[in-house]
Amino acid sequence: MKTKLKKLLSYYKPYKGLFFSDMLFAILGAAVTLVIPLVVRYITNEVIYFEADKVMKTITMLGLLLVFLVAVEFGCNYFIAFYGHMMGAKMEANMRSDIFGHYQKLTFAFYDNQKVGALLSRITSDLFDITELLHHGPEDIVISIIKLLGSFIILANINLKLTMTAFVFVPVMGVFAGYYNRKMKVAFKRNRARIADINSQIEDSLSGIRVVKSFANEHIEMKKFQNGNDNFVAAKKISYRYMASYHSTLNALTTLVTVGVLIAGARGLTTGSIEVTDLVTFLLYINNFIEPVRKLINFTEMFQNGYSGFDRFLEMMSIAPDITDDEDAVSVDRLEGRIEFENVSFHYSDSNENVLAHVNLDVKAGEYMALVGPSGVGKTTLCSLIPRFYEVSGGSIKIDGTDIRKFKLADLRNNIGIVQQDVYLFAGTIMENIRYGNPGATDEDVIRAARRANAHDFIMSFPDGYDTDIGQRGAKLSGGQKQRLSIARVFLKNPPILIFDEATSALDNESERVVQQSLESLAKNRTTFVIAHRLTTIRNARRILVLTENGIEEQGTHEELLARKGVYESLYHAR
Repeated sequence: MKTKLKKLLSYYKPYKGLFFSDMLFAILGAAVTLVIPLVVRYITNEVIYFEADKVMKTITMLGLLLVFLVAVEFGCNYFIAFYGHMMGAKMEANMRSDIFGHYQKLTFAFYDNQKVGALLSRITSDLFDITELLHHGPEDIVISIIKLLGSFIILANINLKLTMTAFVFVPVMGVFAGYYNRKMKVAFKRNRARIADINSQIEDSLSGIRVVKSFANEHIEMKKFQNGNDNFVAAKKISYRYMASYHSTLNALTTLVTVGVLIAGARGLTTGSIEVTDLVTFLLYINNFIEPVRKLINFTEMFQNGYSGFDRFLEMMSIAPDITDDEDAVSVDRLEGRIEFENVSFHYSDSNENVLAHVNLDVKAGEYMALVGPSGVGKTTLCSLIPRFYEVSGGSIKIDGTDIRKFKLADLRNNIGIVQQDVYLFAGTIMENIRYGNPGATDEDVIRAARRANAHDFIMSFPDGYDTDIGQRGAKLSGGQKQRLSIARVFLKNPPILIFDEATSALDNESERVVQQSLESLAKNRTTFVIAHRLTTIRNARRILVLTENGIEEQGTHEELLARKGVYESLYHAR
C-alpha cells in the first residue's frame, strides 16, 4: 500500500508549484465560506442595535466586505476548476505516456496473450478516473478538514452542547463509509474488467468487419456484444446496489444533523439557553458542515474509482519485458550479415514442448536461404528468433560472430528487414507509410524506394499520388499493392538482413510475379531468409532448408533436393 501511494504521489512532482497553488486557493476559498456566516451573525447580533446613522454606514461597509469575499471565493474556485483540472490533464498525459511507452517495450510473447481492447481500456478510461482522484482528492480533503474544524471551533464558542449534537453523527458516518468502501473497491474493479472485455470484443468485431459482412454474421457479433454488455450491466448492478445503500444512508445522516440541531435549538430557545441569532448562525453553518461531509462522501467513491484504476495501471506497469538489452550490450552500426545458429532450441513460455530443438545452421553474409516444410514445424519461429522477437530457450544465435544478445535491441532490429504475408499499413498516406522504414528519409528517397519496389506506377495512378490516404490498414489498396508498399518500406530501411515470411502466398499469379521481382531486387547482396509456401518461388535459392518436426531434415539446392527424392520432393509434387 505504501509503495503504491508513493508511486501515485510521484506524478505530482513535475507540478509541485501548481499543486501548492491549488491547495493555497482551496484553503483560502474554504476560509472565506467560514467568514461569511460570522459577518451575518455580527450584523444580526450587534449591528442592528447600533444608532441609525451608524447602522447604515456599518452595513454598507460590511456589504462591501461580503462582496469582496464573494469575489475572492469566485477567484479561488476559478483557479481550482481551471488550473487544477489542467494539472490533472497533464498528469493523465504523463501516465498515458508511461503506459504507452511500456507497451512498446513488451514483447511478442506478451501480445500473444492480450486483447487490444483491454489494453486500450487501461490507457483511456482507467487513467481518467485516476487523474480525477489526483486532482480533486487533495483539495477536497483540505477543504473538508478546514470547514469541519473551522465550523466546530466557531460553533463550539457559540454553544458547545448544540455543537456536540451536530458533530455526534460524524463518527457514525466514518464507520459506515469505511465499511462500504471496502465493498465498493471490489465492485469497481470488477466493473473495469467488464468494460475492458467489451472494448476487446468491439475492437475485434470492427477490425474484422469485412469478414463479418462477408458471412452476413452481424447478428452473431451483436449477440457476442450483448453477452458482454449484459455481464457489464450485472457487474454494475452490484456496485450500484452498494452505492445506493451508501449514498442514501449518508444523505439521511446528514439530514439528521439539521433535524438534530433544529430540535435541540428549539428546546434551547424555550429554556432561554440559546439566542435566536445563535440558532440562525448554527443553521447557516450547518451547510458549511454538511458540504464537507458530502465532499468526503464523494471523495471515498472517487478514491475507489481512481485507486482501482491505479491498481490496474500498476499491474500493467509491473509486467517486465522478457527481452531487454543486456547491461554490457554494445551499439552496432551496420552488420555484414553472417548468421550462425548453434544448438538452438525454443519453446513458448506457456509450454515445455520444444518448437525447435538443437538447430545448427551457418548462413554466409549475402546468402539467399529458403525455408520450406509443413505448417507448424517452426519456420516463422526460427526467423523470429533472429531479431529477438522471442528469446532462444537454449543455445545461441550469432551475427558476424557475436551473440545477438550482446547487441542493443534497437541496433539489431535496425539491421533486419521483414516482409510478411499479412502486411500492416498504418492509417495515413502512402508517403507516410513508406517513410516508416526510415523516418528521416527525404521525399526523393521515398520515391526511389517505391520505384525499386515496382510501386511507383500504381502510386502515380491515384489522383493524389504519394499523398493518397490509404484508409485503415490500407483498406483502399489491393493485396499486391499493399505488399509492394511494404517492400518499398524495407528498401528505404536498407538492412543487410532480410526475412520474407510467405510474402507472396496470398497473391494472385500476376501480383505474385510483380512482387516476386521486387523481392528479388531487394534481396541482392543481402542475407535473406525466405519462408516459402509456393515452392516455385524459391527454385533459384542457393540453399533450401526443409524443416520437419525433427528439425532440419534436408538442405541443398532445388535440383539436389529433388534428386534425393525425400521430403522436399514429396512437398514439391504435392503442390
